[in-house]
Amino acid sequence: MSTIDEDRLNVSIRKFLKAVGITSQREIEKAVRDAAGSGSLPDSGKLQAKMTLTIPELGLEHVIDHEIDTGQ
Repeated sequence: MSTIDEDRLNVSIRKFLKAVGITSQREIEKAVRDAAGSGSLPDSGKLQAKMTLTIPELGLEHVIDHEIDTGQ
């Protein structure tokens, strides 16, 4: 069994999650602005979002469903 460097793993995971968070936020904000500009933003102001994390080597598939409120 191999030894895991917990600190190195933690830093690497945090870098990945930071990249995911920042790029995802930008993409969502852009899509909401574009939809609002074209008049296609739902009247409810609620958006159903789904994020799927997969790591094939580990057999991991983690799905997060969440509602985003556009404040409209």
